[in-house]
Formats: sequence, C-alpha cells, structure tokens
Amino acid sequence: MSTATATTTTTTSEAPPVLIPSLPDDVALNCLARVPRSHHPTLSLVSKPIRAVLSSPLFFTARSLLNSTEPILYISLRSPLSPSLFFSLIPKHQNDRTLTPLPPIPCASIGAAYAALGSTIYVLGGSINDVPSANVWALDCRFNRWQPAPRMRVGRECAAAGVVDGKIYVVGGCVVNTWARSTHWAEAFDPGTGTWEPVASPIEVRDKWMHASAVVDGKIYAMADRGGISYNAKNGAWESVESELDMGWRGRACVVDGVLYCYDYLGKIRGFDVEEKAWRELRGVERGLPRFLCGATMANVGGKLLVVWEEKGKGVEIWCAEIAVEEREGGRELWGEIGWVDKVGSVPLPSGSAIVHCLAVAV
Repeated sequence: MSTATATTTTTTSEAPPVLIPSLPDDVALNCLARVPRSHHPTLSLVSKPIRAVLSSPLFFTARSLLNSTEPILYISLRSPLSPSLFFSLIPKHQNDRTLTPLPPIPCASIGAAYAALGSTIYVLGGSINDVPSANVWALDCRFNRWQPAPRMRVGRECAAAGVVDGKIYVVGGCVVNTWARSTHWAEAFDPGTGTWEPVASPIEVRDKWMHASAVVDGKIYAMADRGGISYNAKNGAWESVESELDMGWRGRACVVDGVLYCYDYLGKIRGFDVEEKAWRELRGVERGLPRFLCGATMANVGGKLLVVWEEKGKGVEIWCAEIAVEEREGGRELWGEIGWVDKVGSVPLPSGSAIVHCLAVAV
C-alpha cells in the first residue's frame, strides 16, 4: 500500500466525535439524559455532538427510561389574529419563568378539543370557516413539531375529550342528523394502531354539546350547557352527572389526586370529591390569589395545581400560580399552599384575546 493510500485511509476512517471525552457514549448519554430541561440551552453550547444528541429521539427515550422527564406546561391562546397560538412554559431557573412561542398549528380551528398522550398534544376538530372539522393535529412536544394525525370519523366543534388507558376518547360536538354521525357520536383513538373506532352510546345523550371535560378515576366527564354525562371506559357505562357537579363546574377544570378543581361564581377555587359528591373551597390561598371572576384555566403539573389566567395590559399578560394541594380532616377539607405567583409573559395581542386551554406534558 502506498503512503498516499494509507494517509487517505487513515483520514476517512477517523472515529466519530464522542459526547464526553474519556466516557463511553452510552454512559455519557445516561448522564446527559438526567440534566433538567432548563439547562439544555446552555448544554447545547458545549459541543456539536451534544447539541445533536439533545434533539434526537434516542435522547428522549433515555430520559423516559430513566424517569427523568419533566412536566412542561403548554398554553393555547385565541385572538382575532389567530384562533390558536401555542406557548410552552419551561423555567430557565427557579425565579425565571417565561413563555416560549411555538410554531403555529398548520390549520387552526375554533372550538377544538385537546388531549395529551405521552409526549404528544392532540388538537381535535374545531370549526374552520363555520364548518366542524374532523382534522386532528399532533404536536410532538419533544421537538415542537406539528404533524397531521388520523382524522376522526365525523367533524366536531366543542367536543369533550379525555385519555384513559392509552386511548383518546372524544365525545359530542357534532349534530346527529345522519346514521354515521349517530354511530360515531363518541369514538376512541388508539395510537398503537392509528385508528378511530366508534364508542357505543345511548340515543338520549347524543344531543349534547360540550363546554368542559375531565377524567376522574377512569371516567370521562363531559359537561354540556344543560346537564352533563360521564362515560366509564372500562365497562362502557354512560351516566348523568350529579346535580351538585353540574351546578358547580365552571370553566376549565383539572384533576389532582382524584379531586376535580375549578372556580366558582365568586371567583374562588373549589374542589369536587366524586366519591362524596360534594364541593369544598380550597383554603389557604385567599390572600395570595385574585378572584377569578373573569375566568381561569387549570392544569395538573407534576402533581401540583397550576392556575393560569390573563390580565389586560399592553397586550395580554399571562399569569400563573403553582399550588400544592392536599386533603385534611379525613378529606372533609381542602388546603393549598402557594409555591409561586408570577407573570410569565406579555403577548402583544389585540383586544378580545384570551386563554383557551392549558395542559401539561412530560418531556
């Protein structure tokens, strides 16, 4: 072999760059996967190999296997400029919480339903040019990318949605004037097969248009303007909700440790115990929070209650409060301890803009 050939062979067979010198790549990946997301921007500046691995599927798989995922809050806003604007809230450090804008949804709609499954947020249906749509868009929260998902069998606007045992259930939001719409008034999506299947439902519940939904103990609760219903995904049973729940549920609610939280007509946060069928005021937070007379949206973020609301300033100011909640006195009282209250962003949107929904995804 000539010297020139040997030199060429040596040059072209150089080993790929390692993630961390003196460490095998599998060990380095194990270390990097444990680093909190708030440090990823700084970590990406260390080297090109590290920057590349931080945006790879292998990296997020490692985080999941190591139980190193973190709950990230995602917020959807509506404005006269767009019916759907998405933001994420990733703390840079303990006292620096700022909303980050995400790419716009390719085909935005009004009145869509939302569901989070794994590391993906699904936006289900909604109205496009006043016509209910069957479109489903999926936001891969690992890479903040939108992609189309399998369409529902019927178009829906203002439907209810929930996740039970790895499937997305969507209920109502369609006018039952054909056999197909009647059969698919409720349907379920299996991400494993990528298919939608009808969910059998009695005729008497199919005229419901939904304004709120939640999942408690495997039951999907769907609230309509007149009454509400629940669906038990395990045995397929439909029931009317208790009058106490129906009369007290206001706005977007969330579930923490089996208790459904929302706000009442006085702007106070309350929780509903589905076993006791009773509302209880959340105590201990009266002095640290405003009265939510104009509404608030709530999410379960890592087992804590996160309340999100907007205030009008120069644009739309988004505020958040993190509350640790617990039951006391044998479940007869609900108490909360405010961890922090902060303005997390000011979005330059015109009058009429508002928060539509928020939910958490572990990434």
